[in-house]
Amino acid sequence: MAEGDTVFATAVRLHEALAGHVLTRTDFRVPAFANADLRGQVVGQVVSRGKHLLIRTDHEVSVHSHLGMDGAWRLYERGERWRGRSFEVRGVLEIDSRVAVGHRLRRLEVLRTSAESVVLGHLGPDVLGPDWNEKEVVRRLVASPERPVGEALTDQGVMAGPGNVYKSEICFLAGVDPRTPVSEVEDPTAVIHLTKGLMERNRTGGRRVTTDDPRRGKELWVYGRAGRPCRRCGTPIRSFTQGPAGEGRVTYACPGCQDWEFSEPQGGVVGSPR
Repeated sequence: MAEGDTVFATAVRLHEALAGHVLTRTDFRVPAFANADLRGQVVGQVVSRGKHLLIRTDHEVSVHSHLGMDGAWRLYERGERWRGRSFEVRGVLEIDSRVAVGHRLRRLEVLRTSAESVVLGHLGPDVLGPDWNEKEVVRRLVASPERPVGEALTDQGVMAGPGNVYKSEICFLAGVDPRTPVSEVEDPTAVIHLTKGLMERNRTGGRRVTTDDPRRGKELWVYGRAGRPCRRCGTPIRSFTQGPAGEGRVTYACPGCQDWEFSEPQGGVVGSPR
């Protein structure tokens, strides 16, 4: 799933291309908004809010989208052939010389700009946004002391932006078992500060790097590396599912660096903190 840094970079790119231009054609390929027509409206700004993207016009209208697992907004020159499969296109915004195409978007809607808070009001401070407030995020994090820290880090109500990749990488760098209750995390503020630092470093887009080594295959510490040796201690990286039943995502961790004991019953790898 696209995380906040990817959405931030997408917003910057779209803003540079669309802001100040008149929309000459719009096409929303979702039933609820198939008849929406924004022709003649001027794009005022494109901004991100955590994992959400907002394209605002001078008519106080916002195009709200969520990229989901593998969605993307791509820019094309007018007349250029679009990449991908046509049935995956969800939204088209055209200006005089360029076209922004939303591929495989999980969510797309057109709403009044004044109604954005109704849709996004549940979000905590945005890690990459102007509303960032470290003290408030820490307050929200520790408000549920028995909650596993890995789950709390991806709760968009705690802070908007981090997803499963950052959860795994942050817990590794903090030396914390993602299933450790928040109340047992020695320094919650340090964990939040680490989150902010990592995402700031990756806000320009491209391949996400948490290791300081941008070479392909060297970028991440643990995410997606189950069974491979830890870059620090050589212990094989393990994976497990974390989150509510039916909604859990695969989490990655090093049992050597993150201080846990594994057992492997039938059905998958589980572990418990020492």
